[in-house]
Amino acid sequence: MEDRPRSLATRAIHHGYDARLHQGALNPPLFLSSTFSFPTAEAGGAMFAGEVEGHFYSRISNPTLEYLERRIADLEGAEAGLCAASGMGAITATLWSFLEAGDEVILDKTLYGCTFAFLTHGLPRFGVRVRPVDLSDPSNLAEAIGPKTRIVYFETPANPNNRLVDIAAVAEIAHRHGARVVVDNTYATPVLTRPIEHGADIVVHSATKFLSGHGDVVAGLIVGTADDIARIRLVGIKDMTGAVMSPFSAMLILRGLKTLDLRVQRHSASALIVAHALEQHPAVKCVHYPGLASFPQSGLARRQMSGFGGMIPFEVVGGKAGGIAMMNRLGLIQRAVSLGDAESLIQHPASMTHSTYTPEERATHGIAEGLVRLSVGLEGVEDILDDLMRALAAHNA
Repeated sequence: MEDRPRSLATRAIHHGYDARLHQGALNPPLFLSSTFSFPTAEAGGAMFAGEVEGHFYSRISNPTLEYLERRIADLEGAEAGLCAASGMGAITATLWSFLEAGDEVILDKTLYGCTFAFLTHGLPRFGVRVRPVDLSDPSNLAEAIGPKTRIVYFETPANPNNRLVDIAAVAEIAHRHGARVVVDNTYATPVLTRPIEHGADIVVHSATKFLSGHGDVVAGLIVGTADDIARIRLVGIKDMTGAVMSPFSAMLILRGLKTLDLRVQRHSASALIVAHALEQHPAVKCVHYPGLASFPQSGLARRQMSGFGGMIPFEVVGGKAGGIAMMNRLGLIQRAVSLGDAESLIQHPASMTHSTYTPEERATHGIAEGLVRLSVGLEGVEDILDDLMRALAAHNA
């Protein structure tokens, strides 16, 4: 009789580690070593040649990082995983591994500000053509894709406005033309969406956010096929960027993964309550939350996601000035960038995380000047609501 498959919550705690092999230590050991010795010179040469497995230098691999790489790959349903020093390190290492001058990248029109800057302002300097396309309608990709397209890149939900992309539909079109699909799954995490299961080739994360969950580490993760991850490890990380995660950061993320399922479920449950309350408030112009019936892509959200996440972008009456004034009246909710922490965080994308866009680009790419982005934390939802309602009541007075 075969063993019953274990749940994601259980795998996030146990996968890939056996305490009996480490003197009973309940948590994986922290290997703070930059280099590793070889039993013989021949053994070292065989490791460098890739003929045998083993660790020889922590820029390439490290035992603590390996525990995390195996665990995130399992949670995402991928063959292999790879650690990076930051979310941007994960993104840049991935793209540098598969692109050269003359290639083309198609990206969704709404992305995190630094990702947008790298893709649209950075890559073209090296001869890579970059084409923003509204991938919320897959037919736009079918019209835009061509023989030079190597990568189709998007976030779903997108930062900051929660736009969704149909992963399966986009992957089918991209694969027909021989292009890889790279998805940033930071907002959803594998608890809510597993892009590999929908046809994506590579998934990247800012592990700084929900995967860590405690606001105490900057890190990135990548998952994909064993061949693709080996290429990113030896090209994008080892030779191109050097964006190596520290073992201590890996330990913190392994700790965070133990409560990932519980935290994401709580973030999502509280966010749904908050989103409904915001939508009904007269001082709120609109709320962009996948769990609301008014969300234009609510059908896709229910097909592709198992929950709707903890991120709520919304616009306050009065535009940019109104949003900033409301933010400044908050007491419990912290004015800070980043997301997915235990603390509720709020920020103004146009002047903060997405200031790399020009005002014209923000208008074109669907980022309203008055949009504020709320990351609903793990505080009591009644306290989060009280803080928001007080700030909005003063705004409405």
